[in-house]
Amino acid sequence: MQRADTLIHAGWVIPVEPRDAVLEGHSVAVRNGRIEAVAPRGEIEADWEADAVHELGGHAVIPGLVNAHTHAAMSLMRGLADDLPLMTWLKEHIWPAEGANVSHAFVDDGTRLAAAEMLRSGTTCFNDMYLFPDAAGAAAEAAGIRASLGMIVFGFPTPWASTADEYFERGIAVHDRFREHPLVSTAFSPHAPYTVPDESLARIATLAEELDVPVHIHLHETAHEVNEAVEQEGRRPLERLASLGLVGPRLQAVHATQLTEEEIQRLAENGASVVHCPQSNLKLASGFCPVAALAEAGVNLALGTDGAASNNDLDMLAEMQSAALLGKAVAGEPAALPAEAALEMATLGGARALGLDDRIGSVVAGKAADLVAIDLNRVATRPLSHPVSQIVYAAGREQVTDVWVAGRHTVSGGRLTTMDEADLLERADGWRDKLSANA
Repeated sequence: MQRADTLIHAGWVIPVEPRDAVLEGHSVAVRNGRIEAVAPRGEIEADWEADAVHELGGHAVIPGLVNAHTHAAMSLMRGLADDLPLMTWLKEHIWPAEGANVSHAFVDDGTRLAAAEMLRSGTTCFNDMYLFPDAAGAAAEAAGIRASLGMIVFGFPTPWASTADEYFERGIAVHDRFREHPLVSTAFSPHAPYTVPDESLARIATLAEELDVPVHIHLHETAHEVNEAVEQEGRRPLERLASLGLVGPRLQAVHATQLTEEEIQRLAENGASVVHCPQSNLKLASGFCPVAALAEAGVNLALGTDGAASNNDLDMLAEMQSAALLGKAVAGEPAALPAEAALEMATLGGARALGLDDRIGSVVAGKAADLVAIDLNRVATRPLSHPVSQIVYAAGREQVTDVWVAGRHTVSGGRLTTMDEADLLERADGWRDKLSANA
């Protein structure tokens, strides 16, 4: 008998690799934070023993969900300014509120609140773009959630940095701090083409190669963004990024609601990823990402919630359902973006975009034990014919019962094990009062 730390006996294991696989009556053996074996229950019981054994009949075990685009600390701005166009929302509400309130403490508390929400809804990894990424990294570490921290860059002063040089110096210091961390990685995060000058974007292209990190940017989010760029510069933002050496396998193009056929082909030919944020795009009326056309062209697709100030939640199960339904409507084809493809976007697709697919994104031996158990033995998901369809089209985040990140049991029986929820709520209410006072 081999010794594991944890054995998980599930009704179904959905590995995502291969995409259509559903392994009924299978179990997962976890040791030292990694998946050691995925096999029928009888084989696991014959070969493995462990102190922690979880009986999860009626549950599906899936890879941890990867929220490939969010602004985690903005969970403290949930509901602050709703039902507004993007630029009105940003310029008249969000940016002034950030200037008056955002600090190391704000980001620490906001990221902890976001991590709690994400873990309880099955997200084990998030790709963050926000100020004070050092605070976000410390909060993620404390929560036991995996994170890719954005080394954010703007073309104007913020509470995080005042000059271009300071953005780079502080960002690289964050990269160095977490360089060898088992859960925390980094990416360059220039906010958007309209907020970052050419000099900084070109510098990012060079440094991203030197540091071997991705580049995460809002791109072609709205028609206004694209039209204004054409009026001011005579070219579309993607063409500008290409001229600066940023369109390649490192690129994570977030939103991408305004793409021509030629631009879709450019993204595909250069190995870029697109991060689709359907609910935020719908709420801000930003447009529709052509996910079916992108998938057909071979572009890697990931899924994100955006921040809770524009969504207003961090629920990746709901985001999967929205992505699948919207993908069909935009394509005019009910077979577009089937449930299995939506689940892949939310797991392995996100891992690929973050450059972490060798470690996470699927339930296969050798990868990190980032695992989520969803109870399908509920009224909302019975009768059960196809587990993946039930997860994507019917299951809610309240059905997430257990979550492991690198083998650590961060949610057990629906309860957080790494954070004090009452303290999180008290701190969130305190920030609500501060934001309201400065509104």
